[in-house]
Amino acid sequence: MTITWQDFEKVDIRIGTIVKAEIFPEARKPAFILHVDFGSEFGIKKSSSQITDLYSIEQLNQKQVMAVINFEPKQVGPIMSECLVLGFYRKDNSVVLAINDLPIKNGSRLL
Repeated sequence: MTITWQDFEKVDIRIGTIVKAEIFPEARKPAFILHVDFGSEFGIKKSSSQITDLYSIEQLNQKQVMAVINFEPKQVGPIMSECLVLGFYRKDNSVVLAINDLPIKNGSRLL
């Protein structure tokens, strides 16, 4: 499917730093609840992420991640997911996070 540049511009992908990760015991599939800091303009947003196969809570602490921040919030069990942290599926269905290779200011937009 081909999209226009205007379609792409509607997707707001920002960089943020995980300031807290915790086990999401109520999730149907193993998941973490991530608290991601997108800077003073957007604040801290929560996300449910099924990334437990490849990441531990300790590995996620202070990791910068890319996320879509302009989806409508979605109720996921007892939490309201406020952003979609981006990643890629591997053949074994584990998820590899979409991350940057150098530090970037929280809240910076993907261009």
